[in-house]
Amino acid sequence: MLHPSEFQVNEVWIVFALNDAPIQTEQDGAFDCICLMDAASCFILANEMTSSTAEEPSQLEARHLFEMALAHKHQTPSTLFVPTGQFQNVVTAEAQRRGIEVVSVTERELLAFIGEAKQGFREHVLNGSRE
Repeated sequence: MLHPSEFQVNEVWIVFALNDAPIQTEQDGAFDCICLMDAASCFILANEMTSSTAEEPSQLEARHLFEMALAHKHQTPSTLFVPTGQFQNVVTAEAQRRGIEVVSVTERELLAFIGEAKQGFREHVLNGSRE
């Protein structure tokens, strides 16, 4: 099982959907919140709201996600972990264009990194819907 302590800061980034179910808005429809996280620190470097009807972010959205992350770190990682079966085209191509090796990892293996963020978001959404 992978663990943050196995990595150095900025060695590996992880792309993942923060939400489990689409985020519904009255005006603009449903969205997903896609994040880039540093594997060692579990710090979310960037996020991008994307249409939940799309399989993955557009080329512009993927580019923007990486640009926001680079604004924090000022360098790219050597590796990007992507959940198996997700972000296989546009996000992968954008990472490779930037010289980042892309490695597919099961979402279960990524839970040590992304689990707390996903749980916190889930609780935030549930608490917000009760108000």
